[in-house]
Amino acid sequence: MGISFGSINTGLPKDIVKQIMNAERIPLKKMEDRKGKIADKKKLVGELQRLMNDMKSKILANGNARSLKELKVDTNSELVDVTVDKNIANASNYQFEVVNLAQKTSALSVGVADKDETYTGVGYIQYFLPDGESREIYVDSENATLSGIAKLINKDSANGMHATVVNDGSDTEEPWRLIISLDDTGDGKRAEFPYFYFVDGEVDLYLEKERPAQDAKIKIDGFEIEVPGNKVTEVIPGVTIDLKKARPGEEFSLNIGEDKEAVSGKIGDFVESINNVLGFIKQQNNMDENTDTSRTLGGDILLQTLEGRIRSAVFKDVETSDGFKRVGDIGLSFQRDGLLKLDQKKFDAALANNYGVIAEVLTGYIRPDGTKSKGFIDNLSEMANAALRFPNGILTSRTKGLDSKIEQIDRRISQRERMLEQKERNLKDKFARLEGTIAKIQSQGAGISALGAAPANAVTQLG
Repeated sequence: MGISFGSINTGLPKDIVKQIMNAERIPLKKMEDRKGKIADKKKLVGELQRLMNDMKSKILANGNARSLKELKVDTNSELVDVTVDKNIANASNYQFEVVNLAQKTSALSVGVADKDETYTGVGYIQYFLPDGESREIYVDSENATLSGIAKLINKDSANGMHATVVNDGSDTEEPWRLIISLDDTGDGKRAEFPYFYFVDGEVDLYLEKERPAQDAKIKIDGFEIEVPGNKVTEVIPGVTIDLKKARPGEEFSLNIGEDKEAVSGKIGDFVESINNVLGFIKQQNNMDENTDTSRTLGGDILLQTLEGRIRSAVFKDVETSDGFKRVGDIGLSFQRDGLLKLDQKKFDAALANNYGVIAEVLTGYIRPDGTKSKGFIDNLSEMANAALRFPNGILTSRTKGLDSKIEQIDRRISQRERMLEQKERNLKDKFARLEGTIAKIQSQGAGISALGAAPANAVTQLG
C-alpha cells in the first residue's frame, strides 16, 4: 500500500503560506487604518489653515485706514468723467465748469477727384514741430496720391503727427481731402502747418483750412485755469477728470466723498471670513454618540485654543481719539450660535456720524506723539500670524506633528513589509524543502512496496 501526504504530499493546504502571511499582515492593516485616521485629521487641519489664510488676506487688504478707505464721485453733469485714487485724494466738494476743450493743430487740404488715382506729383512735405525742429517727408511717384501721402506720414510714428483721407461729402467732382493733425493738444504744442513741394502733379495740392492748437479752459470754484489736454490730472490731487464736452456758463458740482457702502461691504466680507473659521470650529465640535473623534477634530485643544484667541481679539479694547472703544460700539458682536454678526444699521449710523473714529476702531489711532495704537484689525492680524507662523504657530505645529506621525507609521509599515517579504521567502523555501523530502520518502516507500511483492511472485511461479 502506498504512503499518502495530501495534495502536496504533506497533508497541508496548498495556500498554507498565503494563509500564514495574511495572518501576519493583520497588524499592517491596523497601522494603515491608524494612518488613514491621522490623514483625515491632517486634511481638516489643512482646511482650517485655508480658512485662516483667507481671513488673513482680508485683514491685509484692509490693514490700515488708507486701504480701508473708499471714495466715490457724485456729479450731476455729462460733461466730465471722473476717477479718484483713494490713496491720494481726499473728500472734498468743488464747483466746476468746462469753458472749452483742448484741441490740437490740424489742417485740411484742397479736394481731389480720387484718393488713389489723382496724381499729386513727386516732391517733399516740410513741417516744423512745436520745438522748432524742421522735418521733411519725401514723396516718390509710387506714393504720389492722397492715400500714398497719408501712408508715408503715418508710417513714421515719431514724426508727431498723423494723416487721414476723408470724403467731405460735398456733391463736387473733387470731394477727397487730406487731414493732417499733430498728436498732442495745447498751446505749447502749436506747430507750423506743413508745406507741400510737389512737381508735375495733376493738381496743385495745398492746405486750404487750418486750426491752431489751444489749451482747455476750466473753472474750479469760479477761478479759470488753463490745462494743455482734456485729461486733467494735476488740478485736484488724486483726481483724474476727463473733459467730454464744453459748455461755457454751465456750472456743476463735483463732490468727492467717503463711499460708506463700499466700506460697509468690506467689513461684511471681513466678518464672513471670521465666521467661516468659527463655523468650521463649531461644526467639528458638534458631536454625538456616532461621532468618530479619531477622524475629526471634535473636542481638540487646537479648536479651543484658536476660538479663544479669536474671541480675545474681538473683545479687546481699542484706543481711539474718542477714548477706548470696542467693536461692539460700532455694531459687531457675538450671537448665541457663536458667530459674529454685524448690525448694519448701527454700523452705518456710526459711520455716518464719525467716519474717522470708526476707521480708528478698525485700523488703529495715530497718537499726537506719532505712535500708533492697535485697532481691531491689528489684533486679529497678530492672532492670525501667530496661528499660521512657521515653524511654531499652533496650526503649523499641528500639521508638522501629524506629518511626523504619518512618517513614523510609514517607516514601521516599510520595516514590517520587508520582514514579511523575508518571512514569506523563508516559508516558501521551507515548504519546498519539506515537499522535496516527502517526495523522496514517497519514492522510497514505493520501492519498498515493490521489494515486498517480489517473493510472492516467485512462489507463484514455482507453484
